[in-house]
Amino acid sequence: MNDSKKSLKKWFYYFLLGVAIIIVYKLLDNFSQITNWLSGLFDILMPFIIGLLIAYLFYIPCRAVEKTYQKIKKPKWIHKRKRVLSVITVYIIAILIVILALNFVIPSISRSIMDLVNNFGTYYNNTMDAIKQLPEDSFWKNEMILNLVQNINQIDLKQFFNLETLAQYAKGAINVVNSIFDIFVALIVSVYLLIERKRILNFLKRVTSAFTDKETYEIVGKYFNKSNEVFFKFIAGQVLDAIVVGILTSIAMSLLGVKYAVLLGFMIGLFNLIPYFGAIIAVVIAIIITLFTGGFGQALLMAIVVIILQQIDANIINPKIIGNSLSISPLLVIFAVTIGGAYFGVLGMFLAVPIFTVIKLLIEEYVDYQNNKKEIQIK
Repeated sequence: MNDSKKSLKKWFYYFLLGVAIIIVYKLLDNFSQITNWLSGLFDILMPFIIGLLIAYLFYIPCRAVEKTYQKIKKPKWIHKRKRVLSVITVYIIAILIVILALNFVIPSISRSIMDLVNNFGTYYNNTMDAIKQLPEDSFWKNEMILNLVQNINQIDLKQFFNLETLAQYAKGAINVVNSIFDIFVALIVSVYLLIERKRILNFLKRVTSAFTDKETYEIVGKYFNKSNEVFFKFIAGQVLDAIVVGILTSIAMSLLGVKYAVLLGFMIGLFNLIPYFGAIIAVVIAIIITLFTGGFGQALLMAIVVIILQQIDANIINPKIIGNSLSISPLLVIFAVTIGGAYFGVLGMFLAVPIFTVIKLLIEEYVDYQNNKKEIQIK
């Protein structure tokens, strides 16, 4: 009887293996159709994905505002509806910020870009005239600097910032959410996720608990919470930090009389989203533009002020905003950003640090677990 059961089990195993091989073969044979189907499904789910990202970004502000409403005991309806009110408050603030940006910041940046593109030739000629008037032994007349300036002049800015190209950029951004209906769905999904987040998380916990044992459930919950904490603090913190840096840099440049101060401040804030490399690249570009538009003295003064602001941000502002959630060495940050950028572009550079932080956390805890187990076995 036992031999019969073993034989049946063996044949059942081979049957499942054969079915698996056929399924894999069919998947590979119809790979193009499957990728087309997945692409179509991704397009359908895009409003839900964007809604999830919006909710993820707004979670920390909503939680902070909800705690404020929680302290209000009277009238009672405010305390009872604190979560709904917190979501409404955060969305009103976000809408006001978007309106202000569209009416003041974006037009100023657009005008600065077009003015820089149209007058770049004049700025270049003025810079070259200034270099020619310097003594022959001047640092600015060495071959490397002259080659760099000539290479900058060969860059055709109009191919990046003409009206047709800007329209293509805008069209590409709009195509991410390609209709009013999709935008509406994304916003509704984000609001629902924020209001019902506790109920949704409880449901996911029940599902996990139903399909796993107690130990696995606790491990999944533990690392889910830790990963969430890392991503929440990093993404929301980096965005807030970029806004603060952009505003401070714009104000500082305006006080120095730097031309295109708002544009350069916005660029430095935006690039600041990318750890390490972003700040360096943005400052170098800002120095070069100021060198052309304001001369050597103003470029040097601007560089000193911006570098000081960057140091203040790196040592005071950024740690205060993000906290100690990313206890990761600078070397690993550089490695993560390099790998993320190489394989997944700008988005990879932005998300690489929290992803590597979570991986580092998992590896460290696994190593500690194995070492503790060995110590117990030795004892």
